[in-house]
Amino acid sequence: MRGEKKMDQYKVPVEKLTRRCSLEELQLMSNRKTLPMTKGVIGQERATRAMEFGLHMEAKGYHIFVVGPPGTGRTSYTEAIVKEFSKKKKEKPLDYCYIHNFRAEDRPIIVELPMGEGKKFQREMEEFIEDLKSIIPKVFEDGAYEKRRDEIVLKLQEKLDALYDGMKRDAEKEGFLMKPVPPRFVFIPLKDGKQMAPDSFEKLSPEERKNLDEKGRKLTKALDDTLKESQRLEDEAREYLRKIEETYVLEAVRPRIARLQERYRGYEKIENHLLDLTEDLGKNYAPFRGPRQKEEEKPQRMFSAPEKNPLLKYQVHVFVNNEECKGVPVVYESHPTYYHLFGKLEYTSHMLSVETDFTMLRPGSIHRANGGFLILQMRDILRDPNVWEPLKKALKHDQAVVENIGEEYRLIPSGTLRPEPVPLKLKVIIICDPELYHYLYQMDEDLERLFKVRVDFDLEMERTTENVLKYAAFVEELCTREGLSSFSLEAMDKIVEYGTRIAGDQSKLTTRFNKVTEVIYESEAAARADGTERVEEKHVLEALKERRHRENLFEDRMKEEILKDVIHIKTEGEEIGQINGLSVLSTGGYSFGMPSRITARTYVGDAGVINIERETRMSGKIHTKGVLTLSGYLGGLFAQDTPLSLTAQVTFEQSYGGVEGDSASSTELYAILSSLSGVPIRQSIAVTGSVDQKGEIQPIGGVTEKIEGFFDICRERGLTGEEGVLIPVQNISHLMLKEEVIEAVSKGLFSIYAVKHIHEGVEILMGRPAGYQNGEFLPGSVYDLAFRKIRKFQKAMEAKRE
Repeated sequence: MRGEKKMDQYKVPVEKLTRRCSLEELQLMSNRKTLPMTKGVIGQERATRAMEFGLHMEAKGYHIFVVGPPGTGRTSYTEAIVKEFSKKKKEKPLDYCYIHNFRAEDRPIIVELPMGEGKKFQREMEEFIEDLKSIIPKVFEDGAYEKRRDEIVLKLQEKLDALYDGMKRDAEKEGFLMKPVPPRFVFIPLKDGKQMAPDSFEKLSPEERKNLDEKGRKLTKALDDTLKESQRLEDEAREYLRKIEETYVLEAVRPRIARLQERYRGYEKIENHLLDLTEDLGKNYAPFRGPRQKEEEKPQRMFSAPEKNPLLKYQVHVFVNNEECKGVPVVYESHPTYYHLFGKLEYTSHMLSVETDFTMLRPGSIHRANGGFLILQMRDILRDPNVWEPLKKALKHDQAVVENIGEEYRLIPSGTLRPEPVPLKLKVIIICDPELYHYLYQMDEDLERLFKVRVDFDLEMERTTENVLKYAAFVEELCTREGLSSFSLEAMDKIVEYGTRIAGDQSKLTTRFNKVTEVIYESEAAARADGTERVEEKHVLEALKERRHRENLFEDRMKEEILKDVIHIKTEGEEIGQINGLSVLSTGGYSFGMPSRITARTYVGDAGVINIERETRMSGKIHTKGVLTLSGYLGGLFAQDTPLSLTAQVTFEQSYGGVEGDSASSTELYAILSSLSGVPIRQSIAVTGSVDQKGEIQPIGGVTEKIEGFFDICRERGLTGEEGVLIPVQNISHLMLKEEVIEAVSKGLFSIYAVKHIHEGVEILMGRPAGYQNGEFLPGSVYDLAFRKIRKFQKAMEAKRE
């Protein structure tokens, strides 16, 4: 093999292909009793400090945004820490009650009371109403009242009798009899003291009839005046009686009201309410006098609303009751629709109308969390378009209004209320994905003003001995809590290794403990199926293997197409202008590496490097940038004295989807250099890595998945020792390869090469030096051959111009 000994210097040693727990870590893990307690969340020191700060800040606008990917424990930690913090708060939440507004009936009044006092206030008002039902009827049964009432009625009757007697005398003087014919009186002419017969009236002369008619009209007018006077006297007597009744009622109930006034002295709204109630009671005491006579049901009333309860206005509606709350309230609203969050006003329907009253006001989670903490998920908030803006408005003004949305679209007429807003004093904590948070931060200026505290949850933490032990403690505590079989040291080592693999960095551990937890459950299930009492290393490996098998159907189908040569990928021999690149594909939450055949063709022209994917609009912006970088490198290398006269077309063969990312830019450059120089590239080595304009290799993502993807293809075809992958040297610390790859490398059947510069990659892939020293190209080197080809292209172009 060409330059095999020189190539060995670029091979990554087996011990750097993954990272396992050290002997010291294993020894420390073996003593389960000394493992650190995993209080709170693991590896999120920045987040915990920010949360502590946010919870203690009580200034306006210091609401909290918890930002982090799902699975990092952001929700469970937030709930746990807030509940723990709430128990330490010395403040007690208030009770909130709505009472009737006697001055504006459609605007119920909100009353704030100490915790547990809302229900007491309600009960006391209910007892007050029951007392009135007993006290007021007794007022009207009392002899003193009846005597006064009879006196007033008697005086009225005397006045009315005198009034009508005078009218009768006036009529007799004029020769008329005043006869009652309900609903009023009529005047009948007299003759010789007797009622004049109709035929006698007809025998009268016209002058006599005219005279009688004139007298009758005058008497009728006088009668009208008399009736008006009688009505005035009745009204006067009725009003006088009402005032007397009011006096008697208020004297009877005043001691009872005084007890309430004394009980709620200092509560201004209740004091004012009791004054208004007293005034109203003096005018509207009739419902307390006893059962009213039932009216006959009239047909025209069948479609009208039922009569309201006249005693409702004296009741108390407990809107929020915190009597059983320990500490301050913590509410996690998992379904924050408008009505779930802000409450609503309910209605009762009757035929074609609906009615409501203040006792039908229902609280939302923002009211139930008042005085404490409200926890929400941002994605849930945005599912209801009517939530986000009202929530911000409530936090801006520190008050929450209960109002139904869409009232103007109701088909059925309804009365509605405009209750007094509830004063807010709470902290809102919203949990959000990083991408969504940054989008909202850019688009919504209120975010920074209202949510001044950001709690960032990281995807990973440093892989220190302390954190490794916390991982072991997490496994131990989970097994104890859930009643699972214990894990051996080797099994724990594999769990820690899996955490590093997810993080994609040997110096890190993932903080996405949901994924770690899933593997723990699945490993324990494998141990139980195996009939063992302890989870061993093989059970963890089996669980990971089965997990991959459940998710990699698409990966297997693609590999099948490659192995059948439907997708053409060569893993042996050499080819000019052709190379195997590597990419990462994802299906759902599963990612895997897959090789792609990249080809380059160079010929006479001055178009430079042409990206076929870009020309066909299948290239992303980052990939296009990577390809344009190649022109910079080629120009800097080969066109210092003359223009770069060449056309190079690069493409991903059999790629029918979009291409994005610059991790194949070095791969494409190798293919171009091969095409220019005519030196073939080893097809047994796949390449990944970005390159800059100076030819320096830059790190890429997904290096572990890319290597394993190419390894699987090579293994299926049979490993010969020629196969391998070329990666950036900076990616060595990101390697967390599976056991099969490590075993193959240790046996010399597969190799991982790491390079810093394009020169080194050329030497590995093409078996001869790149040949660039001190600004000159070594004769016969890859760069020398490529430069000669470019000169040839240039001469052809010059000849064409001539």
